[in-house]
Amino acid sequence: MSFSAKTRYLLVTLAVLTGSLIELARGYRALIVVVGFIAFSLVGNALVYLSGSKERAIRRKQKRDYFAAILLLFFLPHLAPAQLLPEPAIPAKVKKQKRQPADLEWMWQYSPPPAEGREHELIQDPEYRPFLERYFTAPQSFWGPNPTDPKSPIHKSLADTVDDFLTIPNKVAQDDNRYITVTGAVRRFRTSRGLIFADLNAPSGHFKESDKDPLVVFAAIDWIRDSKTVDDPAAEYTLWIFPNQPVGPGTAPLNLPPPLLRSLTRWMSEPLAGTGIVQKITAAILVDPDGTPHQIPVPATTPAPTKTEEAAPLTKRR
Repeated sequence: MSFSAKTRYLLVTLAVLTGSLIELARGYRALIVVVGFIAFSLVGNALVYLSGSKERAIRRKQKRDYFAAILLLFFLPHLAPAQLLPEPAIPAKVKKQKRQPADLEWMWQYSPPPAEGREHELIQDPEYRPFLERYFTAPQSFWGPNPTDPKSPIHKSLADTVDDFLTIPNKVAQDDNRYITVTGAVRRFRTSRGLIFADLNAPSGHFKESDKDPLVVFAAIDWIRDSKTVDDPAAEYTLWIFPNQPVGPGTAPLNLPPPLLRSLTRWMSEPLAGTGIVQKITAAILVDPDGTPHQIPVPATTPAPTKTEEAAPLTKRR
């Protein structure tokens, strides 16, 4: 079957146009497609012209030249982007910034006066949630999404647990113009009580000088569900203690720092609101920052007065 030269020009142009539209639909840049269309239209029609001028030449050569032009049309767009686009720049190395010690002075404004401080305003401060997420990162195993179901395998993060245990405000206390103690309870389960202890000054002699952050501790009183019901004065509870850094001499968690011990025992001896019942704490577990638990003696609820190091006054925010 033989075609006229004009028909062959049109067929080549149509083939190149069809291939260009296909490559454009595949997402290649319009500029590359347009350049390819013009180039291969000229090449294809030139080949038709040359082959047409040699009608008596071997038909196989004509076919070879024609299909070579069509194949080049589809290979060029794959090669062109690699040649035309610049190599991606090597990303600059980002210098890892050293974590800076946090400033907990924002908590001081909620301490007395008034007589019991302003715990409700403290837990609504914009600094409160970042504070929880920074300091309370240890895994915990006693509090889950359903605290009345002891078989629940899922437990909340420690930061969320602290938030639960201070939902119902109690009070804010300050000691020695340096230490802040915040207490509260779980909504609809007020026998589960929580405490946050924070040293607002630099680390004291109880801790390593390399420790940048101040001592911050979360403590929780949790009902032992195998014991009596919570309305029974004989019901038993566990005291959980989560410091943000190792406490005690060396690695043995036996002696809590006196300021922390004073806050804990004062809080433990407070009766439940509206009942007069002092909770019976029969077990105490200290959890290291890495999640390692230690069974420790239950702190005595009548600590001897302790002399603490003199600290510089902290100015309250206005």
